[in-house]
Amino acid sequence: MNKRHQSPIKRRVSRKIWVGSVPVGGDAPISVQSMTNTETRDVDATVAQIERIVAAGADIVRVSVPSMDAAEAFGKIRQRVNVPLVADIHFDYKIALRVAELGVDCLRINPGNIGREDRVRAVVQSAKDKGIPIRIGVNAGSLSKDLQRKYGEPTPEALVESALTNIDILDRLDFHEFKLSLKASDVFMAVAAYRLIANQIEQPLHLGITEAGGLRSGTVKSAVGLGMLLMDGIGDTLRISLAADPVEEVKVGFDILKSLRLRSKGINFIACPSCSRQNFDVIGTMNALESRLDDITTPLDVAVIGCIVNGPGEAKEADIGLTGGTPQHLIYVDGEKDHKVGHDNLVDHYEQLIRKKVAEKEALEANLIAKD
Repeated sequence: MNKRHQSPIKRRVSRKIWVGSVPVGGDAPISVQSMTNTETRDVDATVAQIERIVAAGADIVRVSVPSMDAAEAFGKIRQRVNVPLVADIHFDYKIALRVAELGVDCLRINPGNIGREDRVRAVVQSAKDKGIPIRIGVNAGSLSKDLQRKYGEPTPEALVESALTNIDILDRLDFHEFKLSLKASDVFMAVAAYRLIANQIEQPLHLGITEAGGLRSGTVKSAVGLGMLLMDGIGDTLRISLAADPVEEVKVGFDILKSLRLRSKGINFIACPSCSRQNFDVIGTMNALESRLDDITTPLDVAVIGCIVNGPGEAKEADIGLTGGTPQHLIYVDGEKDHKVGHDNLVDHYEQLIRKKVAEKEALEANLIAKD
């Protein structure tokens, strides 16, 4: 394997659980999640959004279920989509019991805010009986009053104590099929909390910087925070929380994982920022290619470099590469010079070459699978 495709990161050893058909933890790939922002009771709108999120590559989708009416709608949604669904539930244990009956793949609850022990026991027993994992979701913005009094303000230690309190409840009920998130909008707090808990439990960790912000600012904040944790080998599944289209959350999640060589999905573009040496419009070319090739899920390294300074070196390392030249531009395929192309129809020509390369790669993989 090309060294560019190998990750030097040694991941934390964790217990593997299953969210529907998707493994989380253990040796499973880091899964990417998103969450719908439609009104759950609007079944058609929610299904349509889930389908868009799945088309973007999401492995798991979370749906908020704040009422019993929403739970009934969830059941109808469950029947119309194939992706594993997580139900986000707070306070009302009856909602958790209902969605368990309706085919939920994971319950996002905090046992501590469900109420009396008999109610928690009922939810956990239902999850046991139906093989449904639980996600404990600790959030800096919703710590219990006693922890707020004890620590004065949200801290990494307060997040961890909240998590351990909820974990203790599940331990007493002999339930171990859970994953945990410790989210904060502050990068330092979230990173510190995850690092504190990582060696204290064996269960998988769900990463996220909660309420990270808009598309640009939230992407930066999430990339910084999750990047530090992933470099430490911490994290088994993730959700990028953006005030934006959920599809963008999925794209950013995969881009973060691709940058660390932890997942390969779709095209990995290697493109120069452009300068006065460029021999074609690099930015315009990249914008067009990203838009046109958004449907491709097969991993492929594609270089778009405007001049001959760094172009040949980057193009040789990519599956297919474009280097600006005068009067024509040079295209590399599999590290070798292949042919030259002029300005006219440059984007159309390069798109066709990329799609041809993708088709060849898919055919080769299909043949290998058939031989096995």
